[in-house]
Amino acid sequence: MSRPDRLILDRAPSPIGELLIVTDEHGALRALDFHDHEHRLDRLLRTHYRTLRPESGAAPAAIREAMAAYFAGEFAALRRIAWATNGTAFQHAVWTALTEIPVGETITYSELARRAGRPAAIRAAGHANGSNPLSIVAPCHRVIGMDGSLTGYGGGVERKRWLLAHEGARPL
Repeated sequence: MSRPDRLILDRAPSPIGELLIVTDEHGALRALDFHDHEHRLDRLLRTHYRTLRPESGAAPAAIREAMAAYFAGEFAALRRIAWATNGTAFQHAVWTALTEIPVGETITYSELARRAGRPAAIRAAGHANGSNPLSIVAPCHRVIGMDGSLTGYGGGVERKRWLLAHEGARPL
């Protein structure tokens, strides 16, 4: 991905906590996280965008509306969000694979590695999943342990449980 000239930070309410939405000057989503993990977002932005600091401002209406629609039960709304975030080719393959997990379904880390094109790279897929800068939009919460357990989620296991229930995933 090319380096943006500007980053804009917006805040939006959600049923599971305030969202931090970072977009670029073209309106593409660069990062999305929860307000209580602002330090993690700052670290991510420093890593990928070096000295470029986000300005306070409004995210494009299309992104805000898509997030509100998702929380209102219109899950396909997330597909309308254009994203352009930095990462390796494999990370992008993992994040893209996340967007292709159907709503209401979960997969394991080994399945995620397979879908990302590197079936033996289970740990690498797990790491890419854990470093996903697009919480909810690239739904890393849909990845669970081989035994069906709710493994770590950057937003916290309670949020992961809430998101899966919201999407109608079978009881875990």
